Amino acid sequence: MASSSSSSARGELEKMGIDQLKALKEQADLEVNLLQDSLNNIRTANARLESAAGALNDLSLRPQGKKMLVPLTASLYVPGTLDEAGKVLVDIGTGYFIEKTMEDGKDYCQRKINLLKSNYEQLFEVLAKKKSVADEAGMVLQSKVRQLQAATTP
Repeated sequence: MASSSSSSARGELEKMGIDQLKALKEQADLEVNLLQDSLNNIRTANARLESAAGALNDLSLRPQGKKMLVPLTASLYVPGTLDEAGKVLVDIGTGYFIEKTMEDGKDYCQRKINLLKSNYEQLFEVLAKKKSVADEAGMVLQSKVRQLQAATTP
């Protein structure tokens, strides 16, 4: 089935002119680049969530009253004392935070990680199809250019 759809797609590409093929290839390449950027963003977000889940796990093991460094920014830490390890603030985006129990915070991170993995897999499938279209259009374009050159060369 996949080979018949691939051959019919190639047949459709064969019917196109050189300019149309160039435009299709450029569009497909642009979409491939955008999808790759999206995949990289998902990987980055997933790494951050896994780091947050690890931090929550580490925090849950610390006793109350434990002295620690609290991150204010990526490079600025201030000394602090663990007051209540049972509750955490969860950043839900755009500057909004929700207070949750430690278990709910861990669950939130795990659900987000699972969602990102699912989105990654779906985007990866779309990327593979777009790459296939771009490659196929490139091959047909090269073939047509060679044919044109052969026809114009005495």
